[in-house]
Amino acid sequence: GVICEEICGYCKCFLLILRKTIFNMDLFTIVTARADYEQGALVIIDQTQLPGREVYLALKTPEEIWEAIYLLKVRGAPAIGVAAAYGISVCMQKVNEVDDFYREFARVKNYLASSRPTAVNLFTALERMEAALLKCQGAGVEVLKQVLREEAEAIRKEDATACRKIGEYGLSLLKPGMGLLTHCNAGHLAVSEYGTALAPIYLGQEQGFGFSVFADETRPLLQGARLTAFELQKAGVDVTLICDNMASSVMKQGWVQAVLVGCDRVAANGDTANRIGTSGVAVLAKYYGIPFYVLGPTSTIDMDCPTGKEIKIEERDPAEVTEKWYTRRMAPGGIHVYNPAFDVTSAELITAIITEKGIAYPPFRDTFRRWKE
Repeated sequence: GVICEEICGYCKCFLLILRKTIFNMDLFTIVTARADYEQGALVIIDQTQLPGREVYLALKTPEEIWEAIYLLKVRGAPAIGVAAAYGISVCMQKVNEVDDFYREFARVKNYLASSRPTAVNLFTALERMEAALLKCQGAGVEVLKQVLREEAEAIRKEDATACRKIGEYGLSLLKPGMGLLTHCNAGHLAVSEYGTALAPIYLGQEQGFGFSVFADETRPLLQGARLTAFELQKAGVDVTLICDNMASSVMKQGWVQAVLVGCDRVAANGDTANRIGTSGVAVLAKYYGIPFYVLGPTSTIDMDCPTGKEIKIEERDPAEVTEKWYTRRMAPGGIHVYNPAFDVTSAELITAIITEKGIAYPPFRDTFRRWKE
């Protein structure tokens, strides 16, 4: 009996290590964005083709990068920031005259910044690349190129580290066996590694927490159905896909003990902008007494934005609603369509905001100010 118990203990330990190894290898071999300086390209996985095909694109011009960001071939606030940093670095490797370098950098920076107005990480990454460049005024062109390469890689590494910390803080609020609900995609595909809202789920998966996850399909672009369901299933997580309007039903039946969502921008008062439909989930969670957690890096906190009212909300092509996912148009021709990409969740509906620096509870402003000092 003693020998059997010892063997079982070893087996449990071995299986946990094996599960962790398989998990990391299986999911994290997918690279959201990287720079290939040999071919002069930003390489991304085309998320518009998931889950059916895993296709990588080599983007070599500012126009190709802008289009990829706008068309959500690369998406998720942190991933957009990483892609923009790598992208501008790759583009600037082709400029060989110092006199042209700063002028061309400013042009590409402003152009890429116009691709998505809501995700603050896009602007933060581009401004950080500019700041690194300005510190080297008077240096030769090869030095400037190297500075950009190093800064872009630093942004990616810091994002990966932040996501791991976000996952650890988030997991501290959860218990084994919990039912969790998430909206849109804030996982590995939206960042460098682990994700933001999905990071606690992945860490819990490694540690045998046995979460059951409900993933909203997230209309109209179906990031939950195409990306979150794909990611979680690939990682071996128990995931159930539901239509957006089913969230109330699963909450009412007691199947959800916490909601985890990401964010594209956080105002100074704690209002958060995230994929359209998030605010409705927050209202439901409040009604059913379910904790509603927002997870994201401190780079998404915009202290220059007082409240959610000042967040610019992107409006997208009506075709995303009327025909994008259908073999035939499903709405009457000429119908008016309102298609905002994001909505704003009021701070009063948020239980906590979780970042790589810790957990903030209402009121959020003082904690944010301390984190941003």
